[in-house]
Amino acid sequence: MIRFEHVTKKYRGTNKPALNDVDFEVQRGEFVFLVGASGSGKSSCLRLILREDTPSDGRVVVLGRDLATLSTRKVPYFRRHIGSVFQDFRLLPNKTVFQNVAFTLQVIGSSRAFIQQAVPEALALVGLDGKQKRLPHELSGGEQQRVAIARAIVNRPQILLADEPTGNLDPATSVDIMRLLARINEGGTTVVMATHEAGFVDQMKRRVIELSGGAMLRDDRHGGYGDTSAIPSLAPQQERGVAATAALSAVMELQREIATSSVEPVPAEDASVPTGAPAAPAAAVAPAEAPAASPYHASPEPAQAPAPAAEPPARETKPQTRPIVIDAPVVQLDGLDLDDMTVAERLGLASDEDEVGPTS
Repeated sequence: MIRFEHVTKKYRGTNKPALNDVDFEVQRGEFVFLVGASGSGKSSCLRLILREDTPSDGRVVVLGRDLATLSTRKVPYFRRHIGSVFQDFRLLPNKTVFQNVAFTLQVIGSSRAFIQQAVPEALALVGLDGKQKRLPHELSGGEQQRVAIARAIVNRPQILLADEPTGNLDPATSVDIMRLLARINEGGTTVVMATHEAGFVDQMKRRVIELSGGAMLRDDRHGGYGDTSAIPSLAPQQERGVAATAALSAVMELQREIATSSVEPVPAEDASVPTGAPAAPAAAVAPAEAPAASPYHASPEPAQAPAPAAEPPARETKPQTRPIVIDAPVVQLDGLDLDDMTVAERLGLASDEDEVGPTS
């Protein structure tokens, strides 16, 4: 069915070959997994089988034909016997489910009667009954992949190539797609699937061909994915709480704002005033409070020395609190006759004119 005879494939601009002396044979009705790391040569094998590329050395024989001798004109006829499923679905967005599946048959010139019979059968096989009139954007990812599989098998090909068909799907939907491919294989179709899904490979126990750096490492019947010890693993880490993460983000944002903004310097405090000392009470500032004498009404009598002020009773002071005492002379106000004077007269602001308002 498919035979690689010491195949080597080199691409322009690269020193290392994509495939190097690969040799295997796939029998009719087999289910084969191509496994290996990215860049190991899995997709290159599929492209050679589909005649999208030709080998640099060796021979690729598919369905009894040496693809190196196949003319370009005959390639479309050859591909009618091969179905392809890709990771990205590749559906026509402006066509319905029915039209997407029927498009393959229309291209190869199938009759209208055959299309009306084959398309519903393919959709029923993949579990899409009743969704013929839906557009691709109205379907889930798994349903879109089912449409792609129906399109690949509607012409009843002998070989089905699947390149990471579950790469864009959730685990449950991926299991459904793998069951569908297994059911298609049970109908006699040869399936060659390139995958990174180690779980599916280990569970299904089909034939496994492992590639590494373009070379074939092993070819196992009923094999598994292989040694995964070299695959790096993620160590568990302690989760930060939501509140702690939010607080950390706020602090970092504040630091960025401070770093990018201009901050004015803060004036230094007066060293003569102790930090934390409250303002002195009015009684402590001046021993006797009295109205200030106007400079226009000076006393005719000379000022006499004030009588010694009585000492206030001792008060309990709080720790680290000390009043500030200001020595100020006492002004003698006797004989100034301040009782009959207004506040303006006491301050020397009285005017002889009674008119109030703007003057010119």
